[in-house]
Amino acid sequence: MADAGPIAWPAQKLFDQYRRYLVGYMLIHNWYAWTSAGGPLPTVAALQKIAGASARQVGEVVAMLSARGFVTVTSDASDRRTKLLAPAPALVGEIGRSVRLFVGAVDEILQRRPAWADALADADRLGIVLQRSAAYVRTNGTLIHPFPRVLQFAGRDCGYPLLCAVVGAHYAETIPGAPRAAPVGARRLAARFGVSAAHAASLLADARRQGWFTTGPRGRLAIPAPDLLDEFERWASWQMAHFQELVDTVPCEPTRGPAVG
Repeated sequence: MADAGPIAWPAQKLFDQYRRYLVGYMLIHNWYAWTSAGGPLPTVAALQKIAGASARQVGEVVAMLSARGFVTVTSDASDRRTKLLAPAPALVGEIGRSVRLFVGAVDEILQRRPAWADALADADRLGIVLQRSAAYVRTNGTLIHPFPRVLQFAGRDCGYPLLCAVVGAHYAETIPGAPRAAPVGARRLAARFGVSAAHAASLLADARRQGWFTTGPRGRLAIPAPDLLDEFERWASWQMAHFQELVDTVPCEPTRGPAVG
């Protein structure tokens, strides 16, 4: 998650903020609930009821996604006046990016070969996992709200990948054998995530003021707050367990579905 997104700015910014991400997540839910689980038609009106934003905000996000080719608007075969929202493989791949990474982490822990995360390169299979995840959230509540600081970062443009980058840099310095991390200065982070240096600096400064991040020797960023690390690690373990359970329910045989990239 700390790497630059596979899609170009400014499109990546559509997904790196919680409310916009949630619209895409629920749009995918509606499509796969309809195509594979007998759900209602995946219309804009249906999405507006469950996306956690105002009708206007949902409409704006859908329009942006459609304009950039992440959503296709099709007509219902039985009533051409009814317009359906179909997610493109690129949308499924970007919304499901963290899903594949969390499942990949379980693959590494279990030394699982072939890796189950590889099976999620199939857009339809990943879409079904996302649909089942969203169905769980609709019934039980979100997985992120029990982790308020993770949620606070996720609520700001590119805040969540920035948090992942800073945590990754901390691990790189403190855990023997950890992968080398990219620099976490404001300008480097801004360039990586497609935001202004002022915005990245504001995110870092806000975290410092709240005692979550501090500046180490020679001005290098560090994370000394054990409670923040504990929250992040519990969040990650919840995600791993959640998606591992869901992937268990989805056949992993090869399909001819489109790839997410």
